[in-house]
Amino acid sequence: MNPVPFVRALLARNPRTVWLFAVLVALAAALGIAISAQERALRQGSARAADRFDLIVAAPGSQTDLLMSAVFLRPAQVELLPGPLAHRVLSDADAEFAAPLAFGDSHGDSPVIGTTAAFVAHLSGGLAEGRGFTRLNEAVIGALVEGEIGAALAIRHGHADEVAAGLDADRAAETPDHDRDHGHAGQDGHHHEEVVITGRMRPTGTPWDRAVVVPVEYIWSAHVMGTGHPPGTERIGPPWQAELMPGLPAIVMKPASVADAYGLRARYRSEVSTAFFPAETLVELYAVMGDATRVMLGLTLAAQVLIVAAILAGILAVLDLQRRSFAVLRALGAPRRYVFLSVWLYVAVMVLGGALAGLPLGWAASQLVSALISRETGVAFAATLGGSELAMAGLLILAGFLLALLPAWRVYRQPLVEGLR
Repeated sequence: MNPVPFVRALLARNPRTVWLFAVLVALAAALGIAISAQERALRQGSARAADRFDLIVAAPGSQTDLLMSAVFLRPAQVELLPGPLAHRVLSDADAEFAAPLAFGDSHGDSPVIGTTAAFVAHLSGGLAEGRGFTRLNEAVIGALVEGEIGAALAIRHGHADEVAAGLDADRAAETPDHDRDHGHAGQDGHHHEEVVITGRMRPTGTPWDRAVVVPVEYIWSAHVMGTGHPPGTERIGPPWQAELMPGLPAIVMKPASVADAYGLRARYRSEVSTAFFPAETLVELYAVMGDATRVMLGLTLAAQVLIVAAILAGILAVLDLQRRSFAVLRALGAPRRYVFLSVWLYVAVMVLGGALAGLPLGWAASQLVSALISRETGVAFAATLGGSELAMAGLLILAGFLLALLPAWRVYRQPLVEGLR
């Protein structure tokens, strides 16, 4: 006997109940799938953001803080690498190039980063429009920064959130008299000399898409630290003079080979400096994040099983209302195994439909979260469904199929006479 027509009739008899149970299963599946997909998107997005930063050299301190400052452009208090040592790092022959990074200023919500034109080209793989900066008061903007080529930008001391909180005024009040007298920053926190946009970077999918990049000499000059060149020199970029070199928060190095990379890291790991691979620091963060993710996924799986169990309890109540139908079937000659299979299929269809619907629902939820995080951080995240998400849906389906045996067995064991009363 074919149980499909009978199962179809059962599903059509209480469509609202069927849809309710299927939606609950879909939500349970979507929760775990969204967590798993989002965790992988965070890993991939952050790894891409650090891809152009082979080796970072800085003053001793937290590697995580340095990573967040240099790669993700998050405000952090870091010590400055002394000028003579910074000059030595920037002049090291074992690196294809070394670029200084200087932060601390902002334009609106965009951080202002001081570096070299060579690093801008390395970071974005060339410019989308315009040219690189060649003078002290020129700037290249990220792909998401508003502005046209030739427009002037006003730069403020401090990060955007500090300015909004009123901390920038406090800094201006604490600025030495000679700083204000030389016209680098007034009480309003603005640099007196604006920068002119000369180019726009290609999209990188990193926080640098929202950055305003200027010559490092502009940051030094704005903070009355000199330019690394003799007074009166208008040239920007390397080489700088060691005795005139200001301090730097970080230096990005691109080693010429793998052997040179490890040699440079060992060379600049000392009492006065630190050197690290951003990829290694990210791996450590991934390990912490992975432990938390495993706990979350374990709790989610337990919640999914409990939800399915609760749904089955509701299905048992629905089946009790239909026990006369099953008893009539048996009285008409249907074997017990037919009734057992019909009930099991009835529950399995709801579990299977809900779990399959949970896949796109979880992916959509993860995409929404990725978009929100991308908007806040500037890092491009793309959530995708992989083998782990399919495995989670499969485990939920398997658990549902096993739990569906309980109501099927209960109907199977129900005495015929009791069902006909």
